Amino acid sequence: MADADVPIRDAATVILVRDTATTPSVLMGQRGAKAAFMPSKFVFPGGAIDAGDGALDLDLGITALTRERLTEENAGPTPDAVAAAAIRELWEETGLILGRAGNWPDAPEEWRGFAATGHVPDAHALSFVFRAITPPGRPRRFDARFLLADAAALASDPDDFSRASDELSSLTWVPVAEARSYALPFITEVVLAETSARLPDLSPPDTVPFFKNDDEESLFKSLGRV
Repeated sequence: MADADVPIRDAATVILVRDTATTPSVLMGQRGAKAAFMPSKFVFPGGAIDAGDGALDLDLGITALTRERLTEENAGPTPDAVAAAAIRELWEETGLILGRAGNWPDAPEEWRGFAATGHVPDAHALSFVFRAITPPGRPRRFDARFLLADAAALASDPDDFSRASDELSSLTWVPVAEARSYALPFITEVVLAETSARLPDLSPPDTVPFFKNDDEESLFKSLGRV
């Protein structure tokens, strides 16, 4: 498939951080060696935004600032769809629950396992911190929104990956100080550097870096800059 024919899919990624004031670490997993996109690389949990992610009839509790930043320069998914996808992908790939206690009897099929834990998704802890479009020339391309959250906001044991799918292997809490020794994609290194530079502060940044690599221009922008 020619570069121009590779669709850019909207995606959401979660950067979970724990022990921010002492020895901060981030949750990562390794993609399979035969994966078409970023094989064998260590990545944050995340994936493509599905059509159903924007159809949840729930108040996800997205903060006003996160909602505002996700809306800027965006003709694609709603903030609710981005947040829902982030929580869903985190659940599917790691088995961890970013949610609050609640009964969800009419949960969509892809959320039934999540709902069976006695929780509904809750995005109040998510902050939008980075956005990047995969450069041309890759077999798959994504317009990825990276959302940061403190692991303390989880409604589940941060070390319990027993309900994870097999999409990511070697799920582990990687010490930020050691992360560069892992096989990381370039953009993951950039996002991690931006995040670690602000630790232990997990509050929303004043501006959100946007690594824009569409078919018309390649540049580094800042969302939210006045």
